[in-house]
Amino acid sequence: MKRIIFIFSLVLCSVIGHAQPIFDLGLKAGLNNSKVSLDINDYSEESITKMHWGAFARVGVGKVYVQPEVYFTRKGGEFKDVSEMAAEFNYKSVDVPVLLGVKLLDAKAVDLRVMAGPVFSFVTDNDADKFNFLEEQYFKDRYTALQYGVGVDVLFLSLDFRMEHANKVYNSPELEAKNRTFMVTLGFKIL
Repeated sequence: MKRIIFIFSLVLCSVIGHAQPIFDLGLKAGLNNSKVSLDINDYSEESITKMHWGAFARVGVGKVYVQPEVYFTRKGGEFKDVSEMAAEFNYKSVDVPVLLGVKLLDAKAVDLRVMAGPVFSFVTDNDADKFNFLEEQYFKDRYTALQYGVGVDVLFLSLDFRMEHANKVYNSPELEAKNRTFMVTLGFKIL
């Protein structure tokens, strides 16, 4: 057993010693296409497009990295009831994803990546139309989500395409609402 541990340690040190360290720091901005889905059938949901902006870091060794981020975003959705009266729900939040990524293609000028991980969202403001049947007291102040996607780096630019599936953003005794968001983000590495 000691020999196996010793051999494993030597192999691990050898791999880490030859792997290139990763450290990137940058700014990012992009578009969200967000849709809030309800667990009742009387309403149809529509997506809305909003923006997000913030900063990211990427730290790792070899082809594996961790990418923490912080960004300010606007999300929400639009609802129509059976009488075609429309209502909109918008909210602003600070999102903190912590993504684990792997470089699939690691060339000098171009990298192709996949990533996934949790997102911790802190709602800073919510706004529901006056017609809206959603009551303010049931909106969540914070929630968690799962993000996953692909990205490509070309020199100092970083382009990401991600999906986000959020837990309950609204939870009352009568209904639950969850958010699903598609994100396109362009980043600029400053380090």
